[in-house]
Amino acid sequence: MKKKLAFLAVVAMLNACSSSKMLKNGPVTYRPAYHYTPQKNWVNDPNGMVYLDGEYHLFYQYNPMGDKWGHMSWGHAVSKDLKTWQELPLAIPETMNADSSTTMVFSGSAVIDSMNTSGFFEKGFKKGMVAIYTSHKDKKGKGLAQHQSLAYSSDKGRTWKFYDKNPVLDIGLKDFRDPNVFAYEGKWRMIVVKSLEYTAQIYESADLKNWKLLSEFGKIGDYAKIWECPSLFKVPVENSDTFKWVSMISSAHEDTDYVGMQYFVGDFDGEKFTPDAQTGILRIDNGKDFYAAVPFNNLPAKDKNPIIMAWQNNWAYAGDIPSEGRRGMFSMPRKLSLVNENGKYRLVQKPVYSDKIQTETLTLKASELSEAKILEMPNNSYRLNLTIDLANSKGISIDLLKNGGEKSVLNYDVVSQKLSFDRTKSGKVNFNKLFPSVESMKVTPQNGILKLDVFVDNSIVEIFANDGRNVLTDLVFPTTKGGNIIISSLK
Repeated sequence: MKKKLAFLAVVAMLNACSSSKMLKNGPVTYRPAYHYTPQKNWVNDPNGMVYLDGEYHLFYQYNPMGDKWGHMSWGHAVSKDLKTWQELPLAIPETMNADSSTTMVFSGSAVIDSMNTSGFFEKGFKKGMVAIYTSHKDKKGKGLAQHQSLAYSSDKGRTWKFYDKNPVLDIGLKDFRDPNVFAYEGKWRMIVVKSLEYTAQIYESADLKNWKLLSEFGKIGDYAKIWECPSLFKVPVENSDTFKWVSMISSAHEDTDYVGMQYFVGDFDGEKFTPDAQTGILRIDNGKDFYAAVPFNNLPAKDKNPIIMAWQNNWAYAGDIPSEGRRGMFSMPRKLSLVNENGKYRLVQKPVYSDKIQTETLTLKASELSEAKILEMPNNSYRLNLTIDLANSKGISIDLLKNGGEKSVLNYDVVSQKLSFDRTKSGKVNFNKLFPSVESMKVTPQNGILKLDVFVDNSIVEIFANDGRNVLTDLVFPTTKGGNIIISSLK
């Protein structure tokens, strides 16, 4: 009996210690604090991003039935500042057809039809919102057809009606999707992809209902995976009064087991997009978890820079990531510009973020870090802003979310000029064999200085190097709260 009582006392003590640790650190959550994700269920591609009357609208692929892909419909959230978001009720739902097939509402875009070119709205109404999306006909998991259809709203996207003569564009392909529509010189333009042919088509319409093919481009850049979610828009060139056109295409990552994003810089004459000659493939993000980004339409005139958002996940493991009754989230918005580097144009991405995020700002000399610098963090959501002098050093190593053997490691090697991010020991990694990975990108210091702006948000890490000239985004799933930051010099 005494042995039993002693054993129970030890168990009670251990439980008390365990409870104390839980009380001190709090439960781990993967729900981000400053990235948008809905309260529950599955999400993927952002859709229909548009600005109207002080609200930024984010529609997105959404399964109202659960946290796995399926029943694709458009979810909806709004923001007044791109920093905090309000989730709204389901916007455009999947529908059932007479033949027992369903029509899912796949990816697309939204425009403000201020001239009522569509005829959907009352005379003089200037705030009509029209969604142009891929209507995906499906029967028992077998995709039967993809075409482009319309829905419209006169109450700022809160309620929608389907156009009764859908679809408006059908070329008889099963993989013909993701229309992105924008205004151009009094008419509408659409860029849409023939996914399995790695080809983007450009169409014109006066009324959003009748579309004429103008041109196409494709089979360039990366086509190791299907093309999806195209876009075409103007981007200003820094330190000039000029701009270039950019087309973003979702396709493969550099490691072709994964999806990723590429972009082309060129010129658009209203009919044809002509990409500039380029060496290699231009990657929007060098991480594994930035996909299907598209720009906002109808931004205020004062906003000269396009703003994009992306889905943060990867189809290689998207359905397996740890679930809290929801799967998937969206990147912070990013403002885009171009820089001219010896006649070659490259994207620069600047995050839009709240000044309420806990921020650690440090200026360091890597050669003087004889001992590791340790920052104790109370939670897993923060911003780390670093300016690092690399003179007389081999580089720098930064452990993020460090707790015991768990860590997400950011390294910069001076000789190779490679910035790498290692998530192989970041916490939960064994839910899919393709999740543990190491990403890297070349980052050239500016006058021997490396700038890093690192946003850690419970289950996402977004890394902006050299003021957004190089970007890397990855998911992580730490099992503890309050992992430290440890900064040291490479030996």
